Amino acid sequence: MRYPETIPPAPPEWMKVRLKMGTPDSTSARAVREVLTRQRLVTVCEEASCPNLGHCWSQGTATFMIMGDKCTRSCGFCDIRTAKPMPLDAAEPQRIAQAIQEMKLRHAVITSVDRDDLADCGSTHFAAVIAATRALNPETTLEVLIPDFKGKRENLERIWNEKPDIINHNVETVPTLYKSICPQSNYQVSLDVLRMSAQQGFLAKSGIILGLGEEISEVKQVISDLKAAGTQLLTIGQYLQPSSAHAPLKEFVAPEVFDSLKDHALAAGFIHVEAGPLVRSSYHAGDALDRIFGRK
Repeated sequence: MRYPETIPPAPPEWMKVRLKMGTPDSTSARAVREVLTRQRLVTVCEEASCPNLGHCWSQGTATFMIMGDKCTRSCGFCDIRTAKPMPLDAAEPQRIAQAIQEMKLRHAVITSVDRDDLADCGSTHFAAVIAATRALNPETTLEVLIPDFKGKRENLERIWNEKPDIINHNVETVPTLYKSICPQSNYQVSLDVLRMSAQQGFLAKSGIILGLGEEISEVKQVISDLKAAGTQLLTIGQYLQPSSAHAPLKEFVAPEVFDSLKDHALAAGFIHVEAGPLVRSSYHAGDALDRIFGRK
């Protein structure tokens, strides 16, 4: 989708200061990059131009992106390329598992591009990655950030059968913006993915990004919809426009608004909420399980 050329608002002081956190050149970050390069793996940290890359990599963590670096959908907020994807790599599940073992991760996050070109939307391959990771890293907790798999139950069942600890699927924005921001997705389908997963007994997680032109009342309604669907974990972050070809950034949302929305979500019954300008889906991803399971 083409967006009009706009001049984004100047970053406020809180963004200028916080964007300096972490550095991808630290010893731990270089170790992460070495493992990823050797195993020929893709991370959403790099592909989605995440502002927390330096911070997370310096902590020895990364979010793995499987099934290639090209997506069949063209969401306006996302920096991942839209193109015809390459064939699936049968060796990828084992390489992911080995990388997680080498990095000694207590909690691993695995996500993927959308693969609408495949009959099963890539769900069989995704499940194979979970299975291989479990086999080699039985003590590592697993969070999967899944696409909607077109809302088909048989696709979701392949993921459920491998029993990840958290099933994450982001609604991303408010329903009124879906047509312009993520036209190939459907808000109700996303809620159904979360609802069905929660009904299977999984910890369900979702995320929203702000600054695309949504009203706070709409965000609060999304929070209510997610809770009604059985979602228990939530992230709320700031949209950062990857380029002028992407959806325009309408505003930088003040930190106190994020604080207020976090309080609102916790009052609504969510058990763990991360909210702030630089929060992303995988931000402090293991903290929720540490809290829930009492891990130290």
